[in-house]
Order: sequence, then structure tokens, then C-alpha cells
Amino acid sequence: MASVFLYHVVGDLTVGKPEMVEFLETETVESAIRAIGESTEGGIAVWKRKSQHGAVIENWEMRQQRFVGILNSLDIVAFLARSECLEDRDKAMKTPVSQVVLPNNFLLRQVDPGTRLIDALEMMKQGVKRLLVPKSLGWKGMSKRFSILYNGKWLKNIDTSGGSSNNLNANSNRTSSSTTIIRDKFCCLSREDVIRFIIGCLGALAPVPLSSISSLGAINPNYYSIEASSPAIEATRKLPEDPTAVAVVEHSPDGRCKIIGDISATKLWKCDYLAAAWALANLSAGQFVMGVEDDVTLRSLPDFTVNSAVGNNNLANGGGGSTRPKKFSSRSIGFFSTTPSPTFGVGRSMYRGRSAPLTCKVTSSLAAVMAQLLSHRATHVWVTEDESDDLLVGVVGYADILAAVTKQPAAAPIPANRSFEAYGNENQT
Repeated sequence: MASVFLYHVVGDLTVGKPEMVEFLETETVESAIRAIGESTEGGIAVWKRKSQHGAVIENWEMRQQRFVGILNSLDIVAFLARSECLEDRDKAMKTPVSQVVLPNNFLLRQVDPGTRLIDALEMMKQGVKRLLVPKSLGWKGMSKRFSILYNGKWLKNIDTSGGSSNNLNANSNRTSSSTTIIRDKFCCLSREDVIRFIIGCLGALAPVPLSSISSLGAINPNYYSIEASSPAIEATRKLPEDPTAVAVVEHSPDGRCKIIGDISATKLWKCDYLAAAWALANLSAGQFVMGVEDDVTLRSLPDFTVNSAVGNNNLANGGGGSTRPKKFSSRSIGFFSTTPSPTFGVGRSMYRGRSAPLTCKVTSSLAAVMAQLLSHRATHVWVTEDESDDLLVGVVGYADILAAVTKQPAAAPIPANRSFEAYGNENQT
């Protein structure tokens, strides 16, 4: 295990992080769509409202109990795809998120800024997706002379008078007593933040980053998939927790899976939610990820009214609630392509691009996969065979990467021609 995880603490990763603003469970789905568009990993933490008793000081246990779960874009699209929501979209958009979010109190944990990074990684490997870290004034507990900022720039440690204190005991026992904690002010550390930090420490992790994901055992073969000809809505009935993604596959004659796209929170992060919900409820999985042409003749695609207030641009600008009739097409969801698909007939104008799955090879290095995740703001990368671009092998997610970089190195074998007697003789000489 690299010493960088032993000698760094959580506070080193929170420098420059913005203050967390709680998103309450009483907020509407429409507000959640706006918040998710500005969030990391395509999801937001949902909270219960604080107690109104002003005399009660909230401790970490009370705060942990107020955390409900993490709401992502796929949860919202799946909710809006329900028949009752499709019939009354305005009512659906005004629904409190408490009726949509899946309660899971384990996904977030509060930690002290002085918590060792290795301990934080162990939490994330066990399923924790967010770390709640108290904001502090003049954080001086940085374990190196410099620490990485959230935006990727480097900041020299403001306290260099204490000299080097890179020993395990000093770092493991370090607490927030060296800083001034701001009451009720927190920042949220995500797994994406951790991967961003690791990217800046590749030299300290050598040779692991340049090793293939296959040799590191980072490929998870237990992925979820759905046949392209199956109804897309079936994907929401067996959603995995991490990563929240279902591969859309076609089976080759020899029985192997060929990936053509995926249905995931990452792909739906900044989509047109109402159009995506309609497509999820009415199209096959293949049509959902590949798109359908505007003048489709297989089925009659109805006109539907889309509230422009839920469009990504209008939400970002705080737009109003004017409505306009809109014909459904793959452009509504944001999927573009000019490549014909054998599944839906040769020569038909298909739209693909944003729907193309993010893939890598079994021989890809761990550093390359991490770079893919960060550049695409994705939570997972699908792994294909080395000699084929789309024969699916497995998936690599955040937890798989964290497990790979923290894995204990194998012990070096003792040479067979070395005996204990010879070893003792060498010591005597």
C-alpha cells in the first residue's frame, strides 16, 4: 500500500471545497432536477429538516439520522416514467422527493478533517459514497508541504514552521483540534474528489497506475445487463446500487454479449427528463439508447407537451414555466448518431453519440481508466475484450479502483536455494 494514503488526511482533499447546502426531502422533483445538474456523480444528498428546537445542539449522530439517501437522475426518470406521472406531468414535477429517493442512511458518513485518508478509502470501498467533513478555518493539519485543491491546482502548506511530521502515529491521531471548526458548516467529499486526488499522486503509487486493470483484478464481472429488444422500463426493476448502470446488450451467435449502450444515472445526468421518461416507458432498451428517427413508421410517436422549466438550459437560468408542444425524437434526450444499427434495420437514420457507452479494454491501464472517469464525469467504464470493441467483459467503478490502489502487495517469495542455515552463516560473517 502506498504511503500517500497513510500520510494524508481527509482535510487535505477539502481545501477549496464549497460549503454544502442541504437539499431537503420536502423539495419538489423539479427542484431536484435543477440541483442534480449542478452536482457531482449525477446525484444529490437528501436530508430531513432540522429540529426546530433552537436550544438543542445537533451532534453527529443526530445529523446522520437526518440523512435520507442519494437521489440520482435515473431515479427521477424512472419515477416520471410511471403511468400516473405520464398522465399528469405537472403533478409529478411537484411531487416531494421524499416519495422518490430510496432511503439508504449508509451512503454518507461524517468524518473529522484529521481522519486518515486510508480510513476514508476503506469506508468508500464498503459502499459509502459521500463523506461529510466539517469546514474549518486555517486548516494546518496538512501532512505534506503542499495539498491538492479541488480545482486541481496546488497550494503550499501555510504552516511550514513545524517541520516534517510524516509518521504514522502522528497522522492517525491527528484531529481537528489543530483547526477552528465552523459550527454547522460542512463540505461534501465524493469519490470523484478522491480519484482526482489520486490522479495527482500517480508517481507515489507506481507501478500500480500503469498496470492493466485485468492484472490488478479491478474488473467486476458481475454487471447488470438487459437485452436490446426488451422494454427499456425493465432496466429500472433491477438497478444495481454501484454503479447505477445497466448495460444494453445484443447477443452474438456464440452467446457472448455485445454492448450497444447503457441506461445509467451518468447518461441521464443532464437530459430532458420528461422526454427520457416517455422513451423509457414506451421504447425498447435498444431504441432508448440508440434513438429512433424522427419520421419513425414502426409506431406512432405521439405529440406531448414538455414544460420548458424542466429543460436543462431553462433550469440553469431559472426559467419560467411556459409550455410548448414538442414532437418526440432522439434529439429530445440528447442521443445523436449517423451509424445504422443492425438491430433496427440497415439504412435507417439512427442518432447516436451521447448514448455511446464509455468503454475500455482489459489491457487498459488503471491510470487511463481513471482519466476516462474524470474527463467524462462518469461513475463507471465498461470493459471489452482486447481484440473486440464491444464484446462485454465487465465494468470498472469507483469501488473497484479504490480497491486496486489500496491492495496490499504480494509478499516476495523466498528463493528455494536459500536455507535458514545459510542465512545464519551470512549473518555471522
